Amino acid sequence: MSHITTHVLDAALGRPAVGVAVALYDAEGAPVAAGATDDDGRIADLGPDALPTGEYRIVFETGVYFAASGVDGFYPRVTIDFELTDATAHYHVPLLLSPFAYSTYRGS
Repeated sequence: MSHITTHVLDAALGRPAVGVAVALYDAEGAPVAAGATDDDGRIADLGPDALPTGEYRIVFETGVYFAASGVDGFYPRVTIDFELTDATAHYHVPLLLSPFAYSTYRGS
């Protein structure tokens, strides 16, 4: 399994956000992985099975997602910076999304 996974839920519609483009970057801004959410709003293989500890960034292209749905959103993208402190742990970084708000947390 990938060291990092994500899940995007469209909180305004109460369902998974399908087709959201997501990119993972390391601390220097170099791309590590990219993908798009599946029919369940998940990316189960965002990056390799192991990554070194350190800071990373996930960028969700939320503006493109909302535009494809014909919805005017406020945030063209959501950027989440986080730190891997345990090289053996799994990190799940979910995003709860609506056109004018978002939230995140460290999932399991």
